[in-house]
Amino acid sequence: MPEFAYTARTKEGEIKKGVIEKSSKEELENYLSSRDLTLTQVKEINNYTNFKDWINKINNYLIDISGVPVSEKIFFTQNLSVMIKAGISMSQALRALATQTTNKKLQKILLDVLSNVEKGKTLAESLQPYTKVFGELYINMLKTGEMSGQLEQVLKQLTLQMKKDHHLVAKVRGAMVYPSIVVTAMIIIMIIMFIFVIPQITAIFKEVEADLPLPTKILIAVSDFIVNNGLLVALIAITGVVSFIKFIRSKKGKVIWHKFILKLPIVSPILKKVSLARFSRTTSSLLKTDIPITENFLITAKVLNNSSYKELLNAAAEELKKGVNIHTTLEKRPDLFPPIVIQMISVGEETGSLDSILEQLAIFYEEEVDQTMNNLTATLEPILMLILGLGVGSIAVAVIMPMYSLTQSF
Repeated sequence: MPEFAYTARTKEGEIKKGVIEKSSKEELENYLSSRDLTLTQVKEINNYTNFKDWINKINNYLIDISGVPVSEKIFFTQNLSVMIKAGISMSQALRALATQTTNKKLQKILLDVLSNVEKGKTLAESLQPYTKVFGELYINMLKTGEMSGQLEQVLKQLTLQMKKDHHLVAKVRGAMVYPSIVVTAMIIIMIIMFIFVIPQITAIFKEVEADLPLPTKILIAVSDFIVNNGLLVALIAITGVVSFIKFIRSKKGKVIWHKFILKLPIVSPILKKVSLARFSRTTSSLLKTDIPITENFLITAKVLNNSSYKELLNAAAEELKKGVNIHTTLEKRPDLFPPIVIQMISVGEETGSLDSILEQLAIFYEEEVDQTMNNLTATLEPILMLILGLGVGSIAVAVIMPMYSLTQSF
């Protein structure tokens, strides 16, 4: 708050001087007037307003671009369910949760939602502007829960859904840490060898001008190119990585990339299990809230990350509008939906227990992912060691071959 040095006059004509903090000159004048003082002169001696506004703008921008972690959304959903069950009003629950959360963005969202709820809007309507944060699945399930009077049950279902999904993603990410570290270490070691180690060794061969084997010539050529064109190599590498990331994020590139990774030996089974687990869990949750099956598939398509599954579910939604059975629309792609899944969905449709069967499928595939991720390190370790061995072995052979030849010539 800025400070003002002021001069004021009393009713009797006495002059008063002082320094005081006020937000504006108008506030200072009103303050003095309430004490029967007339402001005659004022000077702002410390102006922090612009600086504070600038800091607040930066802070608000950082809050806006930051995300809301899944753990915070789970905290909000679970606690809101408990509070509603306890008979606490929506306004009181939102105010309490906004105070408790440590995430600034979620706090800002909850305060805005609270304001809208107090104006008479429903929770789903108030959260609608934040669909990117919570997702369409979340908003639609809340909407259905409020309309049917089963908001507490829907919140419980959402909590379970998010916990399972979070566990699934965390399991996959956790299993990829070890391979990522090993591959990164391999790349760094190879770069160091080509820049610092190999030039020292191959310098001997250049001095004697011996007739070198082809592997050694290739090794020396690669090493010399990297050493002499370091910036160019770095620029090519960075450009390649950035171009690749841009390509797989583009609409066309994403489709091509997702189709490609679905054909990779080790990666494909994992991705399919994860996609089937998320499809089963999400579709089951939406069926329990009585959301129409066509809308159900459209929402589920947005939850799945792989473009191939998205395309199939969007196309299936159109066919379902025409009255086609679910299993009939999905069995066209046995590479994405195995026969056992189609068979179970068919049984679920016939018996009217599709939601519970899909829930069992979700549990099955979640356990499959757990088991696969637990064994992934043991599976990848020999492959990574083999690649590392081939790389080091190739360099060793390229270095040793001419040394052996030189030894034989003396």
